[in-house]
Amino acid sequence: MKLTSFSDFGLRALLVLASSERPSWSSAELAQKLDVSRDHLVKVVQRLAAGGYVQTTRGAGGGVSLAKAPDTIRLGTVLAWLEEGQALAECFRADHGACVLTPSCALRSRLEHARRAFYAELDRDTLADCLVPSLRAFVDAP
Repeated sequence: MKLTSFSDFGLRALLVLASSERPSWSSAELAQKLDVSRDHLVKVVQRLAAGGYVQTTRGAGGGVSLAKAPDTIRLGTVLAWLEEGQALAECFRADHGACVLTPSCALRSRLEHARRAFYAELDRDTLADCLVPSLRAFVDAP
């Protein structure tokens, strides 16, 4: 299973926020640290905020910060939230996409089972489990 860049950026943003000594980051600072587009990251942060994973504060002294403790953020759950609405294959689209086999294909149920198993496996770990010293050193380096 290949993650969308949206989900990849979301997980990376959470890792930076959880690893940092700083209480909050501006979207521009976070995008620069992750070497990603600020515009794209803003959309990711909005999605994370809607899920209750981060909080955002506008204005001077504002920024993005974690809304939950890292040990309460299950990796599979947050990934499923970020990937919500993304079709794993053509047949997962609401209109079933361009696949002519959809009406008589048994592959979709197996793919869905595999996706659930993927998220369940990731749910064995939390964001806190990914916070290693080398990551903290990178995040807090100028």
